Amino acid sequence: MTSGLALTFALGAAFGYGVGSVLQAVGARRGASTLRALGHPLYLAGLACDTLAWLASLAALQKLPVYAVQSVTAGSLAVTVVIARIVLGARLRRRDTGAILLTVAALTVISLAAGPEPPVTASTALRVGLAGAAVLTAIAGVAALRVARPIVAATLAGLSWGITALCARALAPPPDPLGHPGAAAWDLLLEPVTWGLVISGVAGTILYAHALRHGQVGPVTAVLWAVEIVVPSVAGVLLLGDGVRAGWLPWAVLATLTTVAAAIVLAGAPGTADTAAADDNTPG
Repeated sequence: MTSGLALTFALGAAFGYGVGSVLQAVGARRGASTLRALGHPLYLAGLACDTLAWLASLAALQKLPVYAVQSVTAGSLAVTVVIARIVLGARLRRRDTGAILLTVAALTVISLAAGPEPPVTASTALRVGLAGAAVLTAIAGVAALRVARPIVAATLAGLSWGITALCARALAPPPDPLGHPGAAAWDLLLEPVTWGLVISGVAGTILYAHALRHGQVGPVTAVLWAVEIVVPSVAGVLLLGDGVRAGWLPWAVLATLTTVAAAIVLAGAPGTADTAAADDNTPG
């Protein structure tokens, strides 16, 4: 896979997450009950978009550094706000428009700064450590669910999804999976980061839903994205050797921080609130 194709996957993931959120919100609003909402074609289509977006992000992480993929997928907030304005009639504030434009500019810089990365050769200790971090974060998440503190849950959700990205980056794809699917599946089952990826992904999903149910969507989503972008981005550079094109480091750092700031603004946008509120009301 070329770096250009990997970037396309990352952009596709951002678009898929944004579209999926709005589709689930519309489907939830059209369902007469919880069960009917979950089975509404638009809600199911939104879940399908989320699944495809997640798979696309995993593919992108095989070639691009973690900071690039995490920043690009954070652009899904901009997609959600724009589509919510069109489909749900949500109000678009001036600062939301500015944040969207800043997101586009920041992602352009990040795409230029992120050069093609060689395959990661993670040591056994690092792979086991990532799996252990996923387990410890999930255990901390169980405690957060009991005390019902939304910001803590949002922080742990962002950390869990950040660990998911690190596990995906550290995961070495099995050789010839199509030719020997059984051996490839067995190799994946024996790989610590596979379990770390699954555990952290499930934990992050549950914790974010809990945070949305007990807290305000703006602060919860802002904390989630800030942690999910910054923590794994730094860890990717320090632990996995993620790099930046020569001369682009200051611009990459500035663009990543700009993405975080824009995500915080967009997390409080009316379109984000409308979408998350409808989406969160469905399971209960």
